[in-house]
Amino acid sequence: MNQEAFGLIFTGESNPSMRDLVLSRAVAAVPFGGRYRCIDFVLSNLVNTGIRNVGLITQKNYHSLMDHLGTGKEWDLNRKRDGLFILPPFSTKDNTGVYRGDIDAFHSVMQFVRRSSQKYLILCGSHTVFNTTFDEILKQHKESGADITIMYNEDPRFFPDEQNHDLRLLFEEDGKTVSELEWNPHHPRSDFRACDITVIDKDLFDDLIEESYSRGGVDFVRDILLAHRKELKIMGWRYDGYVARIDSVNTYFMHSMELLNAPEAKDLYNMKHPIYTKVKDEISAKYGEFANVHNVLMADGCTIDGTVEDSIVFRGVTVERGAVVKNSILMQGVTVRAGAMLDHTILDKNVTVNAGRILTGYEGIPLVFRKNLTV
Repeated sequence: MNQEAFGLIFTGESNPSMRDLVLSRAVAAVPFGGRYRCIDFVLSNLVNTGIRNVGLITQKNYHSLMDHLGTGKEWDLNRKRDGLFILPPFSTKDNTGVYRGDIDAFHSVMQFVRRSSQKYLILCGSHTVFNTTFDEILKQHKESGADITIMYNEDPRFFPDEQNHDLRLLFEEDGKTVSELEWNPHHPRSDFRACDITVIDKDLFDDLIEESYSRGGVDFVRDILLAHRKELKIMGWRYDGYVARIDSVNTYFMHSMELLNAPEAKDLYNMKHPIYTKVKDEISAKYGEFANVHNVLMADGCTIDGTVEDSIVFRGVTVERGAVVKNSILMQGVTVRAGAMLDHTILDKNVTVNAGRILTGYEGIPLVFRKNLTV
């Protein structure tokens, strides 16, 4: 058990680029990778580091998230001491219950931060997916004497029309000390992009949040990191594993399809660091006489009697005889009736596609159907 650090996850990111996928859920609760939610990865990373004190800040559309997490049992966080703390918005004389930004959110949960016995805070977002532990970044943070250490990776891909939560790091000659930061740059000067993980001393975090809040600060990156970058010693810790940033429908689709490639899937589902999720015991997938399945990430509880190729299929999906599904994501409980044809589509939970329907999107522009629709 790690006695020196605790985690604080902010799940209140508002992201219109996710469209119907976040119509009734937070980004943290978006299904990803066949049987998981985005929150499972960062929460599992904390637990695999030995951290047993985790606060989770919610803002809106968090009912699905709370139902998924429950008491934290699957992550061994249902404990008498420390554990998983759900921190929903609430109204006081100092807090209206509506956050203008993440500084408001952090200020509202400062009581949780102050009563935590650990010295170091690992501040996490919930839309970046990867599989690692935080032992090395904590070690570097302590040994370097940094005020703030930011986890980053090298990612040359850039989507200017879908820019969201894009923090770029530029370094001094030592390759670790941050010399400059760019927030949502239109022409980025660096391929080094933050992974939404920040390590900071708890007392320094308290001081910075209180100071910024008193001056009307709203955004942690803009009003603290950028505003104080010359006063603070900010270091970077490089991560070279697979990173998926779920910040738009197109990046969600792209990263989901990448999991059909062996290297990406092997890195993300590294059994040295298991990814925990809500347990749902179901029977194995059942393949009928006419099933034709190729290069598919298939969850349990499915019934397949049609053609499924190059797709992600979540629990309890039914594909009837004669139906063809290609390059698509079918979430839990989807039913594709006989003769239907899907290509480059994302079907949210419990969508039903009637017999003979043809639904076709394009690479980079997938069709998205929200929960419980009948098409």
